[in-house]
Amino acid sequence: MSDEEDDYEYEYDDNASENEQMEEGEFEYTDDEDVSDDIEVALENAYYNAKNKRDSGDFDDAAQAFNSILLKENEALKSRLEDYGNDENDCVEDEMTSSSTVSCASFGPWSFKALKQLVKLRLSTNDTIRAMTDYQRLLQCISSSRCTGISPNAIEKGVNSMLDRVSSIGISLSVDTSSIKISSSVTHQQNDKEIHDSKTDESTKRYMKESVQPNTLARNVYDATLKVFHPQTGTCPNKRIWFKTNLKYGRLLYEIHETQQLQNVIQDLLKSSDDDGSHGTSESARSTNLMEIYALQIQLYSRLKDNKQLRRIFHTAMHVQGGVPHPRTIALIQELGGKMHMASREFEVASKTFFHAFKSYDDAGDPARLRCLKYLVMASMLHASSINPFDSQEARPYRDDPEIVAMTKLVQAFHNNEIRTFERILQRNEGRIMDDEFVREHIEDLLRTIRTQVLRQVIRPYTRISLKKIARELNDIPVADVESLLVDMVLDGKLHGKIDQIEGVLVKDVERVRGGVGNDTAGDNQVHVIGSGADDFINMDGNGPSPSGLGFTEEECFQLQNCDAIDKLTQTLEELAVGITSGSGKNIFQQIL
Repeated sequence: MSDEEDDYEYEYDDNASENEQMEEGEFEYTDDEDVSDDIEVALENAYYNAKNKRDSGDFDDAAQAFNSILLKENEALKSRLEDYGNDENDCVEDEMTSSSTVSCASFGPWSFKALKQLVKLRLSTNDTIRAMTDYQRLLQCISSSRCTGISPNAIEKGVNSMLDRVSSIGISLSVDTSSIKISSSVTHQQNDKEIHDSKTDESTKRYMKESVQPNTLARNVYDATLKVFHPQTGTCPNKRIWFKTNLKYGRLLYEIHETQQLQNVIQDLLKSSDDDGSHGTSESARSTNLMEIYALQIQLYSRLKDNKQLRRIFHTAMHVQGGVPHPRTIALIQELGGKMHMASREFEVASKTFFHAFKSYDDAGDPARLRCLKYLVMASMLHASSINPFDSQEARPYRDDPEIVAMTKLVQAFHNNEIRTFERILQRNEGRIMDDEFVREHIEDLLRTIRTQVLRQVIRPYTRISLKKIARELNDIPVADVESLLVDMVLDGKLHGKIDQIEGVLVKDVERVRGGVGNDTAGDNQVHVIGSGADDFINMDGNGPSPSGLGFTEEECFQLQNCDAIDKLTQTLEELAVGITSGSGKNIFQQIL
């Protein structure tokens, strides 16, 4: 019995041993998974701890923590590669540091995130030199053959984010260095060590002299990015990222007024678009890219005041078919096209173009729609259109917008010929209308348009009217301005008459008015004497009350009659001269007799 028990116990122990071996194998595999998970959790915790330090203002400790993430992930990836039988000495020199140390170029997703945060941290502290260094390390991470776990979308998004930050700094140019916390210089070999704060001493002053200017930093960042992603020669060829980077670079150059360099960028983009056509790129994608390039070109020619090239590119862009550009791109092209038409005084076409630009901005949800709506209203008034822009379905919702209310009042005053209200709105700068440079450029045209409009209304019932009285009706403008308005109306065929500068009166052509010649009519042609004296409004066609019945002396009446007779004689002589020139002078002479 005891033997059997021993045998049984032996057999039990044997089975137990086998089970333990199996479970040992299973646990051994699970342990590997746990180790990998532990490393991933440790990297994630280190990353968010570093972000917390950055958010709390401890920039030096944050920089050290981000650098330590690169070292930890590099070691973990190196260990993993060794397990798969890779040569542990397969290392390359770290070109992103100034040191001669050698490190394995192994990067993972946490290294990518840490480098992005390092660049942002350097930019926020105006440490432009280290910002450029860390950005180059980020590009090396992206282009490395041993970079794992980073998706193309994450790369594109990360690069675009960095470029946008650098561009905003380059455009602003004004950096308050007195409020920036500057760290003492350390070698790149010590990036993983603590960076100590420096005081405002000689080393700080020396650092400020060596710091890269924002514009220079931006150009260096863009140049390095374009070099890495160049479709033919880049270490990480990517046509999409290269094209978008070049577009962003062009916009930055436009903002910082680097005209010559911008022209070079546009040429590169156009050449790339031509290559797309020859390499079988879809027509839709090529047309979309062309619209982006044309938008950049139109901005350039608008800045250079090259209206000939601007008009050519604008019409070319408007005839591009098949593309699906962003509504904001279309809106930008149309807005600048509207300004081009305004410069050529093509106000009717400009108002239509601004309307399309407004709708495109509205589709894109861009706040620039309000600016474009102001331009639309201004073009409509300069065109002297009787249609209120706010009556359209698209513009009606913005009628009561705080930024647009002043323009609404301005339009109402314009259509009601309330010139005093119109000028008061402009003088008070209601709704900050005058803050816009483009609006200021056309204020004189706006005032001239409404004054002409009111002037035509004022002189319509009269054949003779004092220039001083017209000036008072036009909100007390100088008489010289009244004469200028009248001359323009005569030249445009909107008024038939003469200006007596000696007497300071406008004398309308009564015969033409009676015959319905021209656009201006004299109404009922009755005698009118309105104002403080006879130099205001006078009609001498013989109808209605006589001057003597209105309080004039006999001598004054005689002078007025003589002036009227002289005017009629002058008119007759002018007609005789014209008739003689045309060969019908004999008939006219007989009519006079």
